[in-house]
Amino acid sequence: MNKKLIRVWDVPTRLFHWLLLVLVVAAFVTGLIGGNLIVWHGWLGIAISGLLAFRLVWGLVGSTYARFAHFVPGPGRVFAYLRGQWRGVGHNPLGALSVLALLAVLIFQVASGLVSNDDIAFTGPLAALVSDEVSAWLTGLHRQNMWVILGLVALHLAAILFYVHARKDNLVKPMITGVKEVADADVKPAEGGGLLSFVLALAVAAAVVWVATGGLLPPPPPPAPAEAAPAW
Repeated sequence: MNKKLIRVWDVPTRLFHWLLLVLVVAAFVTGLIGGNLIVWHGWLGIAISGLLAFRLVWGLVGSTYARFAHFVPGPGRVFAYLRGQWRGVGHNPLGALSVLALLAVLIFQVASGLVSNDDIAFTGPLAALVSDEVSAWLTGLHRQNMWVILGLVALHLAAILFYVHARKDNLVKPMITGVKEVADADVKPAEGGGLLSFVLALAVAAAVVWVATGGLLPPPPPPAPAEAAPAW
């Protein structure tokens, strides 16, 4: 059977994937250690918010296999995959559900972190938008959700290992090189996701980072002037 190499993952999708991995690991480590690193933990969360915003926009205007319209599965595609009848490149139906779940919990993690408050050394840049009670509640959920993220990452890694060893399909290499070897002559390479789409996604990401740092909040009031010392 003749095989051919096709472009599957564009550069922005690959950069998002690996940058997200690095930032999430760094955020986990700094959050777990705490102390002076908690400030870095907050900045990492803000950076992740920008990455997630970029991916959401790229899922609408990016290249073929990065678009949600292409890989978000319906029940029919999921059942076809479970019966071994699904054929395609990019995210398979179960992999697509895993991606959506991971995006969802990361968005919640970032949003809850932006309004969190540990009552010691860290206050989220948007904590002023919620009450102290809501902030404390979301701070607790933020800490618990970390383990949900780790569980989804573990499942993601297990799926990759399964594909490599059981199905002889290396899912990591295409995410590095951008190309994949396929046997179906009808499979088309990824299209779209040009410079204009990239600039749009980058602009939205930058706007989200600005908002996440408190860009829309009013500036804090100036400090009260010091009382003049008595003449006597």
